[in-house]
Amino acid sequence: MKKKSGNISKWLIPLAAGLAFVLIWQLAGGAGLVSPYILPPPLRVAASLAEDVPLLVQHAAVTFVTSVAGLAAAVALALLMCLAMDLWPAFKKAVYPYMVISQTIPIIFIYPVIMMGLGFGLAPKIAVVTLVCFFPIGVNLSDGLAQTDPELLLLFRSMKASRWKTILLLKLPGALPAFFSGLKIAAAYSVIGAVISEWLGAQAGLGVYMIRASKSFVLSRVFAGILVVVALSLGLFAVVLAAERVFLSWKFITNHKENKS
Repeated sequence: MKKKSGNISKWLIPLAAGLAFVLIWQLAGGAGLVSPYILPPPLRVAASLAEDVPLLVQHAAVTFVTSVAGLAAAVALALLMCLAMDLWPAFKKAVYPYMVISQTIPIIFIYPVIMMGLGFGLAPKIAVVTLVCFFPIGVNLSDGLAQTDPELLLLFRSMKASRWKTILLLKLPGALPAFFSGLKIAAAYSVIGAVISEWLGAQAGLGVYMIRASKSFVLSRVFAGILVVVALSLGLFAVVLAAERVFLSWKFITNHKENKS
């Protein structure tokens, strides 16, 4: 019973805190303590959300496609890079520092270069999402591959397993927990990356929707767009979490048994 009550409170406490925050926000706006032109009350945001549902669905679909495509490209790129770094240590020494440096370059300054190379369609936006998502996936997967149990490596070598068999049967399965840790971060970042790319130049998407609403000084619509961005991010995070439970079912079964004991 204590375990069940603990699981319930795990969800109830943040939910109650969020509802309390929204209530205080609404009361502050209703009492005139906060100007609705600076911070629109939640009911006004909800009204704007309800009014713009068809428009928001159209823009959200564009952002969703960009996010998923960029995330998939980041996973493929990270997998290829990490396998190459694991196979050739000299390649890792040459490339790894630049993986870190790539995250220090403001995307806003390199986006024009990306557009000149990839055009003005969906490709440069997917490239931005890929750049945003690549780092957490690549670093976590690289570390996961490097932290393979040395005794298991010796066992595979004693059995004369090839390097590819060692990677496919030992290193990659062992690196899955680290990979999913990075993928969960990247899933949340992917939608933000798509919105940023839309801010920099696009015809549709939640970023475009929010810019238009901001320029029209309709902040309730800006907050409505933010809510949809949050919903998309949480949805992608939930999908990755579900995939993690499938591929790492042993981990969750072990944790469940330990909690019971």
